[in-house]
Amino acid sequence: MEARSVDAIPRGGEWQYEPKWDGFRCLLSRDGSTVDLRSKSGEDLARYFPEIVAAALKLKADRFTLDGEIVVPQGKGFSFDALLQRIHPAASRVKKLSEETPALYLVFDLLATANRRELADAPLTERRPALEAFARANLKGGLFRLSPFTMSYSTAKKWLAQSGGGSDGVIAKRIDLPYQAGNRDGMQKIKKFRSADCVVGGFRYATNKIAGRKVVGSLLLGLYDDKGLLHHVGFTSAIKADEKPALTDRLEALIGEPGFTGNAPGGPSRWSTERSAKWCPLKPKLVIEICYDHFSGERFRHGTSILRWRPDKAPRQCTFEQLKQKAADPMKLLE
Repeated sequence: MEARSVDAIPRGGEWQYEPKWDGFRCLLSRDGSTVDLRSKSGEDLARYFPEIVAAALKLKADRFTLDGEIVVPQGKGFSFDALLQRIHPAASRVKKLSEETPALYLVFDLLATANRRELADAPLTERRPALEAFARANLKGGLFRLSPFTMSYSTAKKWLAQSGGGSDGVIAKRIDLPYQAGNRDGMQKIKKFRSADCVVGGFRYATNKIAGRKVVGSLLLGLYDDKGLLHHVGFTSAIKADEKPALTDRLEALIGEPGFTGNAPGGPSRWSTERSAKWCPLKPKLVIEICYDHFSGERFRHGTSILRWRPDKAPRQCTFEQLKQKAADPMKLLE
């Protein structure tokens, strides 16, 4: 169940509001002695969070499926950088981090239990009470926490105003719908800033070299349409100088055709230059979250800034659908 990005918190009795946590979305399933952690892209996260697996095995219930967010506490908030460090190939490194900075699993939906395997087909008005009953019986301390919710629009506005330190906005969910797996019809997200997950479909080298070698100057961003074509939608050049050599190595290892399969960079326009046509196509492997101020005509109208790399997202999840913003109603400001 994915969220559509919108400009304002929706109002109405059909909406329930929750904090939007800044972590890794994860479906957690237990079937007896087997625990599965699955990311939005379908990747197995269990090896990266052994402490969550161990905690799940200690719960009283032995058959269930939860929807939630994995976060890593740091100070009074959660650290996305500490979370990213977990995606490491060395098991010894993961084990060390799991002991030094154990993660938490924040639960916000219950999709199945031993007694009711098809809970996902029930509306949220039934799923949330079932989740709270499950939490009272099972989630007492440890690494599991029940994520709060409210039906109050004013409370949701306060959450949005106070977001930061691990909460980056508000989630609004339709209470009258069953779990909307694979689409964005039942859930909306509202942030203080606009962001999008994009595929890095190519890059350009910078004009100036560093220590005598060519380094990346800008990343070319892409989004998939409903036909599965990857279209060039903009760029970001907000790359720190000290990060460019290592990033260049990473990018050069992925150079390969076709890069963009839809609209490609360097097409004819009055702004085209000889340099704008020179770019290196990449295999669609890397996903990055960027911050932007305006999107129209299937392009980011200005340069974008980098928020973070997203190894937890599959490239094919980076679609135009996430940018179908609902227009704000200016008349509501006059009420």
